[in-house]
Amino acid sequence: MIFDAVMTEGSITRASERLAMTQPAVSNAVSRMRHVWKDELFVKDGRNIQPTLYAQNLWREIREPLEMLNNAVTPDVFEPETSTRTFKIALADAVVDIAWKELRQTIENEAPLINIHAIPYTIVNGEQVLIDAEVDMVIGASNAIVSPVILSEHLFKPEYLVIMRKHHPLAKCNLGLKEFADAPHLLVSLSGDVTGFTDQVLAQQGLKRRIAMSVNHFAAVGELIKTSDLIAVVPPTAVEKAIFSGDIIAMKPPIEINVASVSCMWHKRQQKDGGLCWLRQKLVNIIKMHAEEHYQKLGKLMKTWCD
Repeated sequence: MIFDAVMTEGSITRASERLAMTQPAVSNAVSRMRHVWKDELFVKDGRNIQPTLYAQNLWREIREPLEMLNNAVTPDVFEPETSTRTFKIALADAVVDIAWKELRQTIENEAPLINIHAIPYTIVNGEQVLIDAEVDMVIGASNAIVSPVILSEHLFKPEYLVIMRKHHPLAKCNLGLKEFADAPHLLVSLSGDVTGFTDQVLAQQGLKRRIAMSVNHFAAVGELIKTSDLIAVVPPTAVEKAIFSGDIIAMKPPIEINVASVSCMWHKRQQKDGGLCWLRQKLVNIIKMHAEEHYQKLGKLMKTWCD
């Protein structure tokens, strides 16, 4: 169990907290394992530790039987109607706009005493906040996750579109590549980086766009686009109110922008967590259904613009 905890947490300190043991006790146990198995098992990596190849292979063999034993001995029971748990979820404000209203209604009906806290999300911190147990769940780009202890479920594949005000000079169905690149762009950067997927694709074409303005949340995009000559490349789910109200229009960009899927992600340590499983199911259903309805409605609307 100690070996499994250290592998799962990637830290002696967090493993000791999880096991309700002292840090020296866990360290001594790891030292005994090293002696018995004649392998270093773990090497330091900043504040964390990384398993050796031997440790990784050993864990693959024993973790499933250990999980079955643990679930049989200490089953995790979650009672929604009486639970007072607090859950922390890292996600962008656009996902909050999509899911929070319906999620709140579900909570009030089924689990009125639990608390849900939204934590700022960026692509660069998604994996680490799960490993460090700072959040219970992350909703974001799945391609940023490489650790084998992070599990995920696909939600939807966003289709990035160009948005602009209704009477913008470039508001037409066949937007040219050069005029697209020459236009002043608004960039939504959750991390503060002023390059995105679009810039990488343009660079392959020998082009570069001007990022005339950037914001660090999606909530500001609709009003900025509606009242300026800025254009932006965004997932339309992030600005659907402005699109469906007719304040701004959306069109396919003149380049193919292949972006990562949006997924729900959690740490292996909470795979059998009854409360998190319940919450995850609710959120996954809400977001998947919303995305499906959104893109159906958007497809019909874009067809009318070009007709």
